[in-house]
Amino acid sequence: MKLSARNVLPGTVVDIATGAVTSHVRIDMGGSIVTAAITNDAVRELGLAVGERAYAVIKASDVMVGKDQ
Repeated sequence: MKLSARNVLPGTVVDIATGAVTSHVRIDMGGSIVTAAITNDAVRELGLAVGERAYAVIKASDVMVGKDQ
């Protein structure tokens, strides 16, 4: 995964709360939780699931989620 963002925080997905259009993905980074609001399509495209490793990618005020394939 190559990104321009310098704040890439590895962790484990602990919860995915799916709404009509947006999901809130909670990532545990050793006791600290980051929550990202991303589209339901992004959750499906990334194949995110509780218990999997993922990354909170933070740039400016946005939080993105990335995952190794």
